[in-house]
Amino acid sequence: GGGAYGPALTDVIVLGPEGRIFVTGPDVVKSVTGESVDMARLGGPEPHGRRSGVVHVVAETDDQAYESIKTIADLLGAQGSMAAKLPEVNLAGLLPESSKRAYDVHPLIEGILDANSQVQELHPKWAPNIVTTLGRFGGRTIGVVANNPLRLGGCLDSSSAEKAARFVRMCDSFGVPLLVIVDVPGYLPGVGQEWDGVVRRGAKLLHAFSEAVVPRVTLITRKAYGGAYIAMNSRSLGATKVFAWPGAEVAVMGAVAAIRVLHRRILADIPDDQRVAMELELAAEHEKISGGVARAIEIGVVDEILEPTVTRTALAQAILQAPANRGLHGNIPL
Repeated sequence: GGGAYGPALTDVIVLGPEGRIFVTGPDVVKSVTGESVDMARLGGPEPHGRRSGVVHVVAETDDQAYESIKTIADLLGAQGSMAAKLPEVNLAGLLPESSKRAYDVHPLIEGILDANSQVQELHPKWAPNIVTTLGRFGGRTIGVVANNPLRLGGCLDSSSAEKAARFVRMCDSFGVPLLVIVDVPGYLPGVGQEWDGVVRRGAKLLHAFSEAVVPRVTLITRKAYGGAYIAMNSRSLGATKVFAWPGAEVAVMGAVAAIRVLHRRILADIPDDQRVAMELELAAEHEKISGGVARAIEIGVVDEILEPTVTRTALAQAILQAPANRGLHGNIPL
């Protein structure tokens, strides 16, 4: 019943294996709609952890639930202070050699955060194309928002934008600095996305970042295209600092997609068996003209190119040099 809104108004919901949350129970559902459903399928860990996004953490046992609560309370309540100099690792080794290969971003997040420290991912199964994690970085609590190319290629969609927006608002309300790891090809296209309110729900992420006053640093690892780049804590949204690794691409769209628009008449006249080769040739020329990350620095959308071997200290210094503010707002359940 209405008591279900109690947990929904809290900052973080941890659901144990026998936990159930629903506004109307199975009997009411059956009498009104004729649907037969049990309590677990209606409001248990699977629907709320994977489908609805109501629950932040699903625990397999009660003891695990208590441990998650302790970790979250410690990360938010005892945030600590950040060291100015951090031990470095070669983070490039955590990405595949080919820039076209998908990969799981979790090892990269673990490599950036302190080794063997407290970490708690929120909403791991809901909208997994973006990862939202609380962890320790240089001894201090930070919030990490990262595109995950392993799921939907890392595209933003309506659910992932809403998930990230809620996380950004929570971190801002608790004074937790943000690290945004960007590898995004754009927004997920499709009729379903438009009907699902990607404009309205995607705007939540832009609003959350633009209003956040905590230090928020962006790292572009491989690519940042189009409107999705803007939404991922870009310079235009007031990012504290935007770093990029060598070879990162910042553009309205990828080179191949761009030349298909710019040179569509030329490509239309090319025989089918030669079109792919011509596209690659035109794309290579386009990449030279667009200028890559050097051009991004020139026009002010990227502040500095970082080598993966010195990234951790540079990120820490950028956070330390920014004012340690805290958002003067509540934590609305977006």
